[in-house]
Amino acid sequence: MRWLALTYLLVFASFGVAGEWPDRSTLPISLAPFEGKIGATYKESESDWQEPVTAPQGAPNVIVILLDDVGFGQTSTFGGLIPTPELDKLASEGLRYNRFHTTAICGPSRAALLTGRNHHVTGNGFLMEWATGFPSYSTMLPRETATIGEILKGNGYATWWYGKNHNTPDWETTVAGPFDRWPTGMGFEYFYGFNAGETHQFYPVLFENTTPVEPDKSPEEGYHFMTDMTDRAIARMKFSKSVAPNKPFFMYFAPGAMHAPHHVTAAWRDQFKGKFDMGWEKYREQVFANQKEMGIIPPDTQLTPRPDWVPAWDSLSDEQKRVYNALFENYAGYFAFTDHEIGRLLDAVKELPDADNTLVIYIVGDNGASSEGGPDGTLNEIMNLNGVPSSIEGILENLDKLGGPESEPHYPVGWAWAGNTPFQWVKQVASHLGGTRNPMVISWPARIKHDDDPRDAFLHLIDVVPTILDAANIPMPHSVNGVEQKPLEGESFLASFDDPGFNGRHNQYFEVFSNRSMYADGWKANAQHTFPWRQDFAPGNWDNDNWELYNLAEDFSEANDLAKSNPEKLAELKHKFDEAAKRYDVYPLDDRGSARLAIPKPPVPGADENATVYTYFPGAVRIAEPAAPPMKNRSWILDAKISTEGTATEGVIMGFGGVAAGMVLYLDKGVPVFDYNYFEEHTIVKAKQALPAGESSVTIAFDYKGSNGEPGKGAEITLSVNGEKVASATMEATVGGRFGIDTFGIGEDSGQPVTNAYQPPFNFEGQIEEVTVKMR
Repeated sequence: MRWLALTYLLVFASFGVAGEWPDRSTLPISLAPFEGKIGATYKESESDWQEPVTAPQGAPNVIVILLDDVGFGQTSTFGGLIPTPELDKLASEGLRYNRFHTTAICGPSRAALLTGRNHHVTGNGFLMEWATGFPSYSTMLPRETATIGEILKGNGYATWWYGKNHNTPDWETTVAGPFDRWPTGMGFEYFYGFNAGETHQFYPVLFENTTPVEPDKSPEEGYHFMTDMTDRAIARMKFSKSVAPNKPFFMYFAPGAMHAPHHVTAAWRDQFKGKFDMGWEKYREQVFANQKEMGIIPPDTQLTPRPDWVPAWDSLSDEQKRVYNALFENYAGYFAFTDHEIGRLLDAVKELPDADNTLVIYIVGDNGASSEGGPDGTLNEIMNLNGVPSSIEGILENLDKLGGPESEPHYPVGWAWAGNTPFQWVKQVASHLGGTRNPMVISWPARIKHDDDPRDAFLHLIDVVPTILDAANIPMPHSVNGVEQKPLEGESFLASFDDPGFNGRHNQYFEVFSNRSMYADGWKANAQHTFPWRQDFAPGNWDNDNWELYNLAEDFSEANDLAKSNPEKLAELKHKFDEAAKRYDVYPLDDRGSARLAIPKPPVPGADENATVYTYFPGAVRIAEPAAPPMKNRSWILDAKISTEGTATEGVIMGFGGVAAGMVLYLDKGVPVFDYNYFEEHTIVKAKQALPAGESSVTIAFDYKGSNGEPGKGAEITLSVNGEKVASATMEATVGGRFGIDTFGIGEDSGQPVTNAYQPPFNFEGQIEEVTVKMR
């Protein structure tokens, strides 16, 4: 009680009283009042420097580490079979949490984490690639939900963001902005990372603040984004403390790992060869036993059975086992490498002058293990997300590319199920704990004493912001930049640092892709609706969903469905879900997958919404797919006016997409080549001779065989030079959804190459007057 009373006094003193400085209830906070004297000249005056606001005395450095796509039963820290010694070390110095929850999908989880509000309230009901024109699903973060970065920056913190940003609509990620929904517009003074759900780890689509940048070396020279972002985070952290050792920082460290593509070198992957030959059922049994022995789960927990959508391991062919194991070994190698890199960051923290006053919140996944690799896994995850499945034969033929720059690998559904031991279901399935329950580890040497027993309070991502503010003695402001704020919807769990019996949240709803759930005082009602590996599956009827009921107080893993034996409790929770859905803007429910992916997104702000002609000039690069010309599922003509020196001129005229899928127009020793990469099946249209020296017009006519908007149909492609047809080809199918995570550009192929016929960026050596794309 004495500690609580002291905390109250400190908090009250740091908050200030309205009218006194600093008044932290409104941001920004003005300079300190001038307390000098102003006379007619400086001789009769007394100076007094007005100070900017500083953080409350004793406010800790804060590092939030957020991994991507990790199952509850994958890390060794929580009983899994993938060794994570650096995470183990952090847990040995702090606390583990075994009932922490995410939203079941990345962008919404990040919005909830950064704002302390539920994801629908922030406009992030689902992902930007699937955005629709409803406020809760536009992914346009409203100013009424300021981020933790904005709040801490306004209270004297340095604020930095490294890695993944999946909360800026990609049609707002061009040079035209607006930039208020970029990290630098959301309160982060420095950003180094990518604006998408994932990135190629060898060819990342990188931005420094709002400027596109390229890696300083190639994959062959040893480049990997995970190492790059870690190096930069360590360097800035040390630099900041060298200059201003008393200024606390907030670092949001969000790697692309462990999201696909799972890119890692053979040296990391090969150490796991044969480690998972036991298969996924035996994996779950071993992990389940570990979790019980380690006290991660209660001793009476039941292991949920294998569902019918996961085949028995013993029923698989030798070819299937070979592929499935190789893909998961690759993932494990990537995880081990990621753990190593984060360990470097944590080691650097210990070298800081105020290392003990550094609060590290390590959230091990923004959702459960991902099944988006499909039944067989894939070497081309973008193909799967477009609703085109991989084949065992195709994977086997290209297994030598696994983990390297020419692959975008993801493991199969069965390993996702195994990774979520002991729970049911997987990422995206917000109805069940396999989608929403993630491990969390917290360390704060100045405040937290290690406890071997995990904290078991029911917590959610929205509780993190209130906890950080509580730890820093900073109030949630009622106004930020002149905008009245929506109240925080999370609750601080700072008390759990000292109190093992802290209870956590009493109520929480979950909804993603129409998979929904309601938790209330130990009870949980679930309705599974869609399948993550079936982007083509949209039932369109929500009344037929089967609701399940679980008593989590007695059933940690959701193993015993009580819906039939307790219909009254089920009805009560369904009613509570409806109330929460209305309160937190969940409606309208939408279960469309690839169909929603194909919906045109808003134009670049300031662009002509009804444009049919797009004109670009040299230097137009790193334009995100929704902001680029709509060149899928319709006919178009591209005309490039260029000047060359004949056979002496090479390079890319237009590049769109990358390794997984895309299209490129380039010159090969002066010869025009158009390459359409349909998920690594290349349709090449090439002239027979080089362009003449001087000015030329190179034209691609793309005659789509479906009706405009009808996805994925074939096309006739014609290449013309100076008005004369020089080559043509026919495609039976084209990309109907998205080319993936790379971008559109003129004069180079930034990042991933569309084809391995050249080394990126393969800059155009001649002159480009303009490139025009005309819709038909």
